[in-house]
Amino acid sequence: MTETIAIIVFLASLFLMLGMGVWVGAALLGTAVIGMSIFTSTPVGDSMAINIWAGQSSWTLTALPLFVWMGEILFRTSLSETLFRGLAPFLGRLPGGLLHVNIGASAVFAAISGSSAATVATVGKMAVPELRKRKYPEKMIIGTLSGAGTLGLLIPPSISMIVYGVTVNESISRLFMAAMIPGILLAACFSLYVIVWSKLNAKRVALIEHEKTEGNLFKNLADLLPVLCLIGGVIGSIYSGFATATEAAALGVLGSLILSFVQKSLTWESFSESVMQAVQTSCMIMLILMGAGFLSLTMGFTGIPAALAQHISALELSPFTLIILLTVFYIFLGCFLDGLSSIVLTMAVIEPMVRAAGFDMLWFGVYLMIVVEMAQITPPIGFNLFMLQAMTGKGIGFIARASVPLFLVMCAFVLVLVAFPEIATWLPEILQN
Repeated sequence: MTETIAIIVFLASLFLMLGMGVWVGAALLGTAVIGMSIFTSTPVGDSMAINIWAGQSSWTLTALPLFVWMGEILFRTSLSETLFRGLAPFLGRLPGGLLHVNIGASAVFAAISGSSAATVATVGKMAVPELRKRKYPEKMIIGTLSGAGTLGLLIPPSISMIVYGVTVNESISRLFMAAMIPGILLAACFSLYVIVWSKLNAKRVALIEHEKTEGNLFKNLADLLPVLCLIGGVIGSIYSGFATATEAAALGVLGSLILSFVQKSLTWESFSESVMQAVQTSCMIMLILMGAGFLSLTMGFTGIPAALAQHISALELSPFTLIILLTVFYIFLGCFLDGLSSIVLTMAVIEPMVRAAGFDMLWFGVYLMIVVEMAQITPPIGFNLFMLQAMTGKGIGFIARASVPLFLVMCAFVLVLVAFPEIATWLPEILQN
């Protein structure tokens, strides 16, 4: 009975503050303070100070602001133009033409920035005008960019994956290894959808002005080489064991500074903007983590996670049924919260449940990133939808409808991941051995 009352108080406090427009991190902290004050005799100030310091002083967490800064530096370079110019002659040969560039460029930039929003903004800034000029259907332009832009959450180095790893105390390097193959396969599934669409709409495809592909392929490879070297340096240093995730992030910042200097896009103004934006983004994420960590501690004192885990266990759900319920739950939650908030807000309750069900936490991390990706294109609060609305001038309804096929592709991929968990667990096991 006490746990039920506590859940009602927690949820009412949280949604009241969120509804009033309070920052997510501050709302989490406020909810934790209310809950601890009502349901425990523990000193609130002492517990908050100890919990926040322990959580924020993690060495692993230092990778997060570095990867954010790396993405901000590259966001201010001519990278999107370079990617489009380099990928177009290769991907333009596939059925569906330059729509594949949306997907390929998003996958490549996701491997650099680690941010879904930055991926959509950077790739879309270059790709949308070019594809419109060539008379590609508006729904396909927006839909492929909306879906592929979410790859920033999955393909390493992913900021959300770092937050998940810190929250559940899993190795960031191993999580990055687990996410690599699923990220590539999901991008390939998006491209497969474009190919199928082009075959089913041959008359519409015939009206598109196709890119000429007789250009100098060596020149196109040269355009891609700096980006590929940066990705190889960051990810390769982690997978080879040469560097930790934090050290690789520092290498990535150094590489992005060198790349922007070579491209002559690094000015004192752009450098200052990248630093300030990275600080703002990192502070926002850290505040959410502070609130989530303290809320998790408070809920632990009230016994809510253990009680819920026992209740779920008593239902004797099969692992597949549990995953279906969690998928629906996270998609619903994504209608109201951003992906990062969804992860940190729920892990205190979900983690014991998932571990008790026997799921590999590396696999679950990959699954969670894909489900949270789906929430990024789910109205009313789908951040990729808002980003595309600002860039294209289209309404949220139009963008959401254009994103539905890619949403269904991700749903199908979740089923594949459940049926073949080795997709996520194989690479970490091989590299560890």
